Amino acid sequence: MEILKYGFEGEGMTRVFENEKWMVGVKNWKPMNDIANINCLERHNETDELFVLIKGHCTLLYGNETEKGLEIGAVEMEPLHVYNIPRTLWHNTVTEHDTKLILIEDSSTGSANSDNLDLTEEQIKRVHELLGK
Repeated sequence: MEILKYGFEGEGMTRVFENEKWMVGVKNWKPMNDIANINCLERHNETDELFVLIKGHCTLLYGNETEKGLEIGAVEMEPLHVYNIPRTLWHNTVTEHDTKLILIEDSSTGSANSDNLDLTEEQIKRVHELLGK
């Protein structure tokens, strides 16, 4: 038996470790997570998701459905803190080129139990306001 080591240096996210219960992924900047291209949120309907900022800069966007519509908020991540995205919370990450995140979630999380929501032009404008862009 030996200790195994995993990493990922490419664009976007890949699962670097997975077993029957949980998975660990590495998420790096990709064009769709750049502030210039953010146009959607996602949610996982059955499982929580955890993020840890390792380096760079990341803002977690989130959206709560209310009677008035989708209320969008933002949280600036601090390195080496664990951020829990509760199941059913709309969310996305806004990253910069040097960003590296670790994510941890149930191994069953995927497109079959997740949803995507395209943001309206007004909602995208709100995101840019929140991020000061």
